[in-house]
Amino acid sequence: MRRALILWGIGAVAFIVVFLLIYSNMFGPVAQYAEPEEFIVNPDTPIAEVASGLKELNFIKSELAFRMAYAITGHEDIVEGGYKISRSQDAWTLAEAFARPPYLAWVTIPPGLRKEQIAELLQKKLGWTDEQVEKWVTIDTAPDATLIEGVYFGDTYLIASDQSPEQVAQRLRGRFEEVFAPYAEQAADMDLSWNELITMASLVERESAKNDKALVAGIMWNRLDTGMRLQVDATFQYIRGKKGNWWPAPTKDDKYIDSPFNTYKYAGLPPHPIANPSLASIKAVLEPENTDCLYYLHDMDGVIHCSPSYAGQLRNVDRYLR
Repeated sequence: MRRALILWGIGAVAFIVVFLLIYSNMFGPVAQYAEPEEFIVNPDTPIAEVASGLKELNFIKSELAFRMAYAITGHEDIVEGGYKISRSQDAWTLAEAFARPPYLAWVTIPPGLRKEQIAELLQKKLGWTDEQVEKWVTIDTAPDATLIEGVYFGDTYLIASDQSPEQVAQRLRGRFEEVFAPYAEQAADMDLSWNELITMASLVERESAKNDKALVAGIMWNRLDTGMRLQVDATFQYIRGKKGNWWPAPTKDDKYIDSPFNTYKYAGLPPHPIANPSLASIKAVLEPENTDCLYYLHDMDGVIHCSPSYAGQLRNVDRYLR
């Protein structure tokens, strides 16, 4: 009996030793001491691919062990972004790190947004407070009249959650300047200032649909060249937009709004851009389509129809919108 207990005890110890060895080889840290490093998870990356990347970069010993540990956190997918992790962390600690919000967040800003919409996107992705959003809208994006709107370039960014709204504004403007730089000389040749080009491009961005940016730009240039008022409905939306509905449908009463952005009431361009234009809209303004049209509309399918006369515009309204 005593011998049996001794043998059982030896077997139990051996089992524990083997278990611990296997556990350590699967779940244990790769290194005892290691500095934190940045690990990027791209959008729509499956957990298996993340585990493979961690193994390839020697952050984990076993892909299976990491996936088992992550499954216990109760999460299915890993949120895209940048994480600070270390090779001295075991699989459980790494899984917990990836279950928390990332230190770096992927933020995609589409073209055609006004700065308040961009602020809402940044708040959602970076966890900004309402005070930070207000600072972005009223201070950080308004250092002077040429930076109020339109120069916060639509792109995909990887942004640190601890960056201030001011730093984020500077980064987006820097990206805009980088993209705009190749077209600065072309704008100068057309005697267009920075603000005029971006303002015109923002109107084209909001007024165009599908692949008609160059035609819309050509029509707008025709209006300006002939002394006609721009009559752009999108500027009404910019005037009336508010939280929850930044681009409300224009109404017939909008034409009576007394605002420098009312392009039915006041000739020329509005004071500054109304949205962030895409590069395609900037190119369209610089290289507009040659047309004799002065009027245009989009039908229910978003197809543009234009006319050189108001009578032709009325016929298009009857044909395509009634």
